[in-house]
Amino acid sequence: MPRRKLTDDLDAPFSERVLDPLLKRFLGIGRRLSGADTGNRIHRRLELAGNPAGWTVDRVVSAKVLCAIGGFIVGGAFAALLSPGSTARLVIVVGGIVIGFFAPNFYLYQKSYDRQNEIQKGLADAIDLLTISVESGLGFDAALQQVARNTTGPLAEEFARVLREMQIGQGRTEALRALADRTNLADLRSFVSALTQADSFGIPIGQVLRVQSSEMRVKRRQHAEAKAQQVPVKITIPLIFCILPCLFIAVMGPAAISIMHTF
Repeated sequence: MPRRKLTDDLDAPFSERVLDPLLKRFLGIGRRLSGADTGNRIHRRLELAGNPAGWTVDRVVSAKVLCAIGGFIVGGAFAALLSPGSTARLVIVVGGIVIGFFAPNFYLYQKSYDRQNEIQKGLADAIDLLTISVESGLGFDAALQQVARNTTGPLAEEFARVLREMQIGQGRTEALRALADRTNLADLRSFVSALTQADSFGIPIGQVLRVQSSEMRVKRRQHAEAKAQQVPVKITIPLIFCILPCLFIAVMGPAAISIMHTF
């Protein structure tokens, strides 16, 4: 019987024999190192990032410890190659540990930022399509299904999730408010607020959608104009440190060489 049990243990996948116990140990360490509300913050960040496949709160906490160990190894190797003083070596190693520990947080922040940016870009077009569908005679749920089916991106995924939540018995207002809670976009929150108020007061949904569609187009144009006005400011640093030195070298270099030859 013990031999059979040993054989079964060896036949188990490597992830079950080694990785899972290791991640559980890392999870305990990560929970002790993190704050009490870390789980809630990571869960919120995962919601904003669209709940990437395979990512859970426990795995993120375990990954923080694993990346901290990786940062310690990389920092130690880098310090050994540079051979600095003891203080500088300690700073490099500690910096590697800190960067590794917070690397999963940076990754989730970037994922959530990119996803919210994509939702912002597709919101105006999605509302236009939703308005056209409702004005053509479809109900709001059917129009929402058309938008989720005929568009791509995170906003289509969110609309599909709203439909699934309504199909399992959740009310339309609650499903739309859950959609607003899963994002941090003011435009989407105002759109959901207008829809829920129209549903509460019995206002025709087509009229609300027309107003929201017009407002979203204006906001998208204003957002594009604001981005265009930021270009001169953002290009100043590359212009000063990258373009102008090369230009000075190309223009003044031959003159400097001629002066050197003359004197």
